[in-house]
Amino acid sequence: MKLADMLILSLAVVFLIIGIHRVMVGGLGDAYWALMFTMILFFLLVLRKKK
Repeated sequence: MKLADMLILSLAVVFLIIGIHRVMVGGLGDAYWALMFTMILFFLLVLRKKK
C-alpha cells in the first residue's frame, strides 16, 4: 500500500469516526457531510486500487 493510499484510508476512518459521533450527538442531518466525505474517500481508494 502506497503512502497516498494510506493517507486516504486514514482520512476516511477519521471522518467515519467524526460522522458516527455527530450522528449520536445531533442526528443524521448533522453528520451527513462527514459520512458523505467518508464515502467519497472510500470510493477514491477503491478506484486507485483497481488501476
